[in-house]
Amino acid sequence: MLKLSRLARRASALALALVCFSPVAASAATITAHGGELHATFSYGGSFPIATHPLLSISRSGRLVFRRVVTSSICENRCWPSIFVGGSSLRVVSLNAAGPDVVVSLYSGGAHCCFVDEVYAPAGSSYVKSQYDFGDPGARITVLRHGEFPVFLSADDSFAYAFTDYAASGLPLKVLAFRHGHFVNVTRQYPTQIAHDASQWWSAFAAQKSSHYSDSVGVFAAWAADEYLLGHASHVKAVALAQARAGHLNSALSPINPSGLRYVSQLERFLSREGYGR
Repeated sequence: MLKLSRLARRASALALALVCFSPVAASAATITAHGGELHATFSYGGSFPIATHPLLSISRSGRLVFRRVVTSSICENRCWPSIFVGGSSLRVVSLNAAGPDVVVSLYSGGAHCCFVDEVYAPAGSSYVKSQYDFGDPGARITVLRHGEFPVFLSADDSFAYAFTDYAASGLPLKVLAFRHGHFVNVTRQYPTQIAHDASQWWSAFAAQKSSHYSDSVGVFAAWAADEYLLGHASHVKAVALAQARAGHLNSALSPINPSGLRYVSQLERFLSREGYGR
């Protein structure tokens, strides 16, 4: 079976998390982060992957301004801190001009789910929480262009299982910024990164094609999505039709998940529904 380094890295993400967080009973643990006059503390108990009594405290210039139980929409107050995606599970970082903000990264547990980032943004004398479920790929906070604020670099988890099983699914690039208290999809603003991602997915598809791999539709979908973001929808359709007629767009789950020309039609509908055609 063809092994693809990028897919392997993503599929092994959970295994890495398990290494980082071995299921050893913990009476209590504390994580701290600093940035200028801001000091944040995240304390919790329990055993991996279920946390107990997760508590976030934020102090400004030595004065406590925020203290709340950490909850999430996907695992309530039982999420475990996640560190493997982007460094520490607790960070003080300015995501926009109104910062600095406090970011808490959480893991819900489970075979293919879920990594949530919570941003606690300044609001008057206190802080307001916003959260985003990045699903299985998680996110890394990084600066993609010099002089800009950091963004959340991730992949689009909606492609997981969309055309095949998880191991053979391709997840195209996804970039979110945090602006005015909301997570905003800004992927299209980074064409260089999109083009690089598309190139990687096309190389993976070409390798599958040359080896007559029986499950190429997931990887091709990720390439198609990146190309749509670059404004190349017509090119994608022409390539998809040619590859389908040549017998290179196959699903190991056929007929449940279509192959060939039926797959091309399904892919177009999916990309439109997910907003890639705009």
